[in-house]
Amino acid sequence: MQIIDHLSVGVPSIEDGAKFYDGLLQTLGANRLATTDGFAAYGRETVDFLIMLPFNQQAYSAGNGTHICFKADSKDQVNAFHAFAVANGGTCEGEPGPRDGYPNPDVHTAYARDPFGNKLEVIFNGFAA
Repeated sequence: MQIIDHLSVGVPSIEDGAKFYDGLLQTLGANRLATTDGFAAYGRETVDFLIMLPFNQQAYSAGNGTHICFKADSKDQVNAFHAFAVANGGTCEGEPGPRDGYPNPDVHTAYARDPFGNKLEVIFNGFAA
């Protein structure tokens, strides 16, 4: 059983966030499953990830040292996720490729920041493989 119900990042507006994340998460076969004035929820079959307006009604901010890692089903999905992020207002934080330090020898991962400063990782054959 998983110990995490969902993860979320803050965005300046649900509309702006959804413009980016709708396409980005489609590269992994996930879709927007629910939307309210305060959040948009994404997943394949159940909600795993949300973009949110901060509950305290203060400005959103990206965490320093914090990142969210999305699980890909293939190296091609890693590459597509990273390419989409960089082509749609995100910035590269690490090109797709192998990384040392993971227990699986065939790990393939990439890093990017979304247009709002949140650091994202996408991985194939990572810890949850």
